[in-house]
Amino acid sequence: MFTKILIANRGEIACRVIVTARKMGIKTVAVYSDADRDARHVLLADEAVHIGPAPSRESYLLADKIIAACKQTGAQAVHPGYGFLSENAAFSKRCEDEGIAFIGPKHYSIGAMGDKIESKKLAGAAGVNCIPGVNDAIETPERAVEIAKGIGYPVMIKASAGGGGKGLRVAFNDKEAFEGFTSCRNEARNSFGDDRVFIEKFVEEPRHIEIQLIGDAHGNVLYLNERECSIQRRHQKVIEEAPSPFISDATRKAMGEQAVALAKAVKYQSAGTVEFVVGKDQSFYFLEMNTRLQVEHPVTEAITGVDLVELMIRVAAGEKLPITQDQVQRNGWAMECRINAEDPFRSFLPSTGRLVRFAPPEQTMWQGDTEHLYGVRVDTGVQDGGEIPMFYDSMIAKLIVHGRDRLDAIAKMREALNGFVIRGVSSNIPFQSALLAHPKFVSGDFNTGFIAEHYSKGFFAEDVPHDDASFLVALAAFVRRKSRERAAGISGQLPGYAVNAGKDYVVVTLGAEGKNLYTPVHVDEFEGGLGSARVKVGADSYEIQSHSRLNDICIRGMVNGQPFTAQIERGTPKNPLALRVQHNGTRVDVMVMSPRMAELHALMPFKAPPDLSRFVLSPMPGLLVEVAVVPGQKVQAGERVAVIEAMKMENVLFAAADGVVGKVLAGKGESLTVDQAIVEFV
Repeated sequence: MFTKILIANRGEIACRVIVTARKMGIKTVAVYSDADRDARHVLLADEAVHIGPAPSRESYLLADKIIAACKQTGAQAVHPGYGFLSENAAFSKRCEDEGIAFIGPKHYSIGAMGDKIESKKLAGAAGVNCIPGVNDAIETPERAVEIAKGIGYPVMIKASAGGGGKGLRVAFNDKEAFEGFTSCRNEARNSFGDDRVFIEKFVEEPRHIEIQLIGDAHGNVLYLNERECSIQRRHQKVIEEAPSPFISDATRKAMGEQAVALAKAVKYQSAGTVEFVVGKDQSFYFLEMNTRLQVEHPVTEAITGVDLVELMIRVAAGEKLPITQDQVQRNGWAMECRINAEDPFRSFLPSTGRLVRFAPPEQTMWQGDTEHLYGVRVDTGVQDGGEIPMFYDSMIAKLIVHGRDRLDAIAKMREALNGFVIRGVSSNIPFQSALLAHPKFVSGDFNTGFIAEHYSKGFFAEDVPHDDASFLVALAAFVRRKSRERAAGISGQLPGYAVNAGKDYVVVTLGAEGKNLYTPVHVDEFEGGLGSARVKVGADSYEIQSHSRLNDICIRGMVNGQPFTAQIERGTPKNPLALRVQHNGTRVDVMVMSPRMAELHALMPFKAPPDLSRFVLSPMPGLLVEVAVVPGQKVQAGERVAVIEAMKMENVLFAAADGVVGKVLAGKGESLTVDQAIVEFV
């Protein structure tokens, strides 16, 4: 067994590998860029080596620097995590040539599965179901149309080197096939330097289901059940679960056996995943093989009780797999939500900056621990006060729950999301809450088009209706009443001027453009001590008990005998006197007042915000990589004005109307904040 390994990655996956290595008594080496000098994975490792500037192409993607760090520290093996160099066959071979063990598959297995066209031919030869199509590179759009007609519409046009949604088009007729081929080829050439394109049948109402594999150097390969990954946004997974609520035991067995056959055909060693597209009739077809550890591996760990990272390390050290196929378990139901630094209410634009508060829900399951299951686990690479840099992907954390069944897992996940406190950057937690509450998700009736179908126009606050809106009002009144009680108990108050906690309040729900909702409430005591009150909102009554402190953002307690977790913040960006209440993905801003104060508040005129239409504002934090206009230039609506880069994505800003540029207020290379003015028109 190795005594020291280097993790050629960053963020949550680097932290994940360190935990298992420590459990096995193996010392760890972290590598870091300028942006990650104070990152969590650097603090967790036994040693850390600086490998270059913040951009990944100058640090984490440089094999020479990784190899040099191994030699410098005496690391005998490299775990590549996922992303970066994890599926780079040349890097795997280079490690082997340098006498460093690569904790992943052999270079020939990575190479065989890395090319989408070649991997399909290999899969077909191994007896794996493949989607009807032409796997050879297609040269002309005319030939693409001819092939598409032969297969039958709809068809999918894909770049051989594609990934992450780039180089992919769906065509339903000859015109779309002709145009799709051309644009797909151009996109592939620009993104991957490889313009080979192929065509296959598009499976309608498809589900994305993948089989987790583990193989050793002795010819043994096991499948560790499946993961359901159909909830995707723009081809990026959002929620993953294991097992799938859709496939039968017979389909599971057939998919698993075909995945094993493919792995054996390429002499696969280590953890890997075979992805399938599954039709509504449970027909399944090979999509691709990921020759690495997947982001969503924790859900498989939960239902099987297996530490996948440990198995990867043991296999790389030459050990045999410790279990056989008939010993693979499938217990309970696990789900994972990817918590990303993006603003779902602003078209999911990236959100970078300082994590002013980062307090995940209480954990009862831990990485590398296969004993304590049926609980909540948080995998993260950040910490309170840390930075979300603009140079890497947007993932803040992965929230994993393990329940007795699917409904139990959904309930646990909703409650865990309620208690996940993130401040300083926006996160997609409200969106995750909305998905978990959607009736079709709860019933298991969904496919890969679920988000595009139900949120086609974007995601808005009204997409997260609360099943009991009066509870939010009652909770705000409860918190305000407890604050008043505390103030009333302060000694030395002047006679006649002492604070009176009062029993009657009005909760003002702050709406857009001054359209506020005024709700009278009555707060009374009920048996239960200091942290309790009975709140009446119209005909509804809520007996609330909580021993959370007044300055806690996360409030835990009981309401009418049922446990709840909610978040309450004092002060909002627009109103320092307001309370922001969040529960089950719904967020409301309220003010709790005396009846007389509410009466006067209702008479206050609405102050309209300033007109900013003559400015081009940055919709997110990021790096200004281009300003395409100069002062005095005439600009037409739709014309390119600036380009902002954040989290490996370029966002182009266009002029909303015709105008003349008055001033350019920000320069190339500047780091922008949200709503910072870039250009002013006259």
